[in-house]
Amino acid sequence: MSVILIVDDDKNMRWVLEKALKKEGHQVLSRSDGESGLSSLNEEIPDLVLCDLKMPGMSGLELLEKLKVQQPQVPVIMITGFGSVETAVEAMKLGAADFILKPFDIEAVKLAVNKALGVEKLKDEVRFWQTEAMLGNRPQGIIGSSTAMQELFQTLGQVAPTNATVLILGESGTGKELIARAIHEMSLRQGFPLVKVNCGALPENLLESELFGYEKGAFTGAASRKPGRFERANQGSIFLDEIGEVPPPMQVKLLRVLQEKEIERVGGTETIPVDVRIIAATNRDLTAEVQSGRFREDLYYRLNVVPVHVPPLRDRKEDIPELINAFIEKYGREMGKGELHFTDEAMALLLQYHWPGNIRELQNVVERAVILSTQPFIAPDLLPVEVLKSEHKENDETGIAHSLELTDAGIQLDALEEDLIRQALKLADGNQTKAARLLGITRYTLIYRMEKHGIR
Repeated sequence: MSVILIVDDDKNMRWVLEKALKKEGHQVLSRSDGESGLSSLNEEIPDLVLCDLKMPGMSGLELLEKLKVQQPQVPVIMITGFGSVETAVEAMKLGAADFILKPFDIEAVKLAVNKALGVEKLKDEVRFWQTEAMLGNRPQGIIGSSTAMQELFQTLGQVAPTNATVLILGESGTGKELIARAIHEMSLRQGFPLVKVNCGALPENLLESELFGYEKGAFTGAASRKPGRFERANQGSIFLDEIGEVPPPMQVKLLRVLQEKEIERVGGTETIPVDVRIIAATNRDLTAEVQSGRFREDLYYRLNVVPVHVPPLRDRKEDIPELINAFIEKYGREMGKGELHFTDEAMALLLQYHWPGNIRELQNVVERAVILSTQPFIAPDLLPVEVLKSEHKENDETGIAHSLELTDAGIQLDALEEDLIRQALKLADGNQTKAARLLGITRYTLIYRMEKHGIR
């Protein structure tokens, strides 16, 4: 429900507007002149003002100017007679959201009101997301509190409200589609479609008809006209995933869309203008693709207006526990497993694994573990072999694994582990990160094993 202020010297006009807007669920304040309308702002700030242009005393234009000084965020719709259209246009130059001609159709009034309130709502949401991103908070659905992700959120807060073409760069499985969705939902286009196209999953002939549509009879099986993805995305955004997989002939056609902002359906001659924001993504090195001649240089520069780099999971390992908790909650709830958690040892293994498949691989590992779990806790034996092997591999690569001669007297592994940890901490002057590096394990694993041996 919105608060709408009506300012009009015509009592009957106020009554008609008030009745119609209350029926729509709005709270309505009614004033007969500009002075009382302005003073009412001291009592309650409205979400929208409907103001007559010609009134005795303070005119509608004067009221508009004063309103924009006191409450610039409040949209104002001017009501005017046919003979004052030029004045109404002047009012819009001064900041009015719209104007309505008398005599008016009440449905046109409702439409104008909803439009003005909707645009302002979008602006508020954009401002909110900008503020949130600048403060280091994250868009909905994206998990991560690491420095790398905070920097990404700040970039999104700056980029999303614009109409700039965005190129999302990142390895497979890093969540590029989530980033694309966040950009769309944080923009003024959020009320319109976000249309997704996986360019790598479609053959060239099908890709063209999917993107641009086709006319009846354009090819065998084209029984009727079909709008393409660009038409469906009009006024919204189109997400071209795996843009690096687009074959050269299609690159030429995409370039034309970006340059001319128009398309032609397959088998058609009509030029169709489209108002679409382009968000593209790839896991390829497009610079190298350009140098090799596999990707057009001019298209690359058209797409690379604002590059957004999504960090791989190995560069933001501090986000892994939060991601794991989210996935455990999701799959535990779906499978009716109740509350679950990874043991410290299992968590340590997950933290030191390299994650070549990034978030997608982590999600699969957690889902598998939840499916196989029969206890409230998830132990290392439910983890994939490649995760279990990661500790040994890391040790081998760092040269920490030493061969020891086993005698008849045997050896106490716990005592040896404790001794090595104490030595590493001594060499590192108590710095746990450095000590963990000397031992070839993660800091999390070191802390777990220090607690195990009572080392402070």
